[in-house]
Amino acid sequence: MGDTFTVTTRTSWFARLKDSVIGVLVGLLLLAGMVFLLFWNEGRAVQTARSLAEGAGVVVSVTADSVDAANDDRLVHVSGSVTTDHTPADPTFAIAAEGLRLERRVEMYQWQEKSQSKTEDKLGGSQETVTTYSYSKGWDDSPVDSSDFQKPSGHENPPMEIIGQDFQVPAARLGAFELDQGIIAMIGGDKPLAIAPDRSAAIDAAFAGDKRVSVLENRIYLGSDPASPAVGDYRISYRLVPAGPASLIGRQQGDGFGTYQTEAGDELLMVEAGTASPAQMFADAQSANNLITWVIRTAGLIFLWVGFAMIMGPLGVVAAVIPPLGKLIDFGAGLVALLLAILVGTVTIGMAWFWYRPLLGAAIMAGGLAVAYGLGRLRRARGNAPAAAPAA
Repeated sequence: MGDTFTVTTRTSWFARLKDSVIGVLVGLLLLAGMVFLLFWNEGRAVQTARSLAEGAGVVVSVTADSVDAANDDRLVHVSGSVTTDHTPADPTFAIAAEGLRLERRVEMYQWQEKSQSKTEDKLGGSQETVTTYSYSKGWDDSPVDSSDFQKPSGHENPPMEIIGQDFQVPAARLGAFELDQGIIAMIGGDKPLAIAPDRSAAIDAAFAGDKRVSVLENRIYLGSDPASPAVGDYRISYRLVPAGPASLIGRQQGDGFGTYQTEAGDELLMVEAGTASPAQMFADAQSANNLITWVIRTAGLIFLWVGFAMIMGPLGVVAAVIPPLGKLIDFGAGLVALLLAILVGTVTIGMAWFWYRPLLGAAIMAGGLAVAYGLGRLRRARGNAPAAAPAA
């Protein structure tokens, strides 16, 4: 059916059992790693929150029009217009625009492989897996190595010779302050850059390759026919970070900026496109800290689940000599693994709270004990309540 290729593999019961035993070892390592990650994450979140609170308490807003040496080594907030005497340009295609950074995005038309597997348990514990590989052509911004395909013949991709690249101005200023390369790179707010069709001749003259050059829908197209792309054709677009208003919080160093070391442990250097107050910038940073904390917590719990499932994997393999029984054991083991993951994950987070936030942890535990005590009292009171008299 179309450009597809099917492979059938069979795994014996002994091979499955061997793999599941190896999985137990991997699962144990995964559990140890996730416990460490969850514990470390709580400390990271607390340190960052304290550092941000410390910075919000000492930051000083200064004007961008002049540099006051009295503010050297202090944490300062500056808002103003970023300017530069330079123009970012991509010499490969003669593209230039007024701004701070020109970002080239490149896609190549390539063969792509997708696979879909169906596994069936057999009586005696063996498994049969039927994998169907399908091949199609599409645009991708990273090279697809066709040598790794299950069926590379007829699906060869050429090397991706043109890649994405950023072209940033070497220097810029925020009012009277100089901005180094690292700070300029932190300024966002990129927007699509329009490329006019009449630029085709100039782009073709600059391009050293042998592919035909055309401009279509604000993209540079390298290939014979944009309406019918061939493997190895390229389409290239650009985004531009414009010069304009920006806000910065960092340690003043002469007429420049560096990171500010907090007593809580973090180094502070924040840059946002547009005009933002220090309160808004610190609030945004705290929101980002909360988001990262919950992402790591969620990932940690998921991988704890995977780890416990791998540890209990041999149970399902042993029972798989009778396929329905193996599936039932696997389902039950998955539920147990989920419960264990939630238990171990929450206990680890709770212990980390006691370690990093003992007062808050104690307060939460006291509240939990109070609720449990109150529910116990309510249950006993209901149990000791006199039964209602029977109706006459």
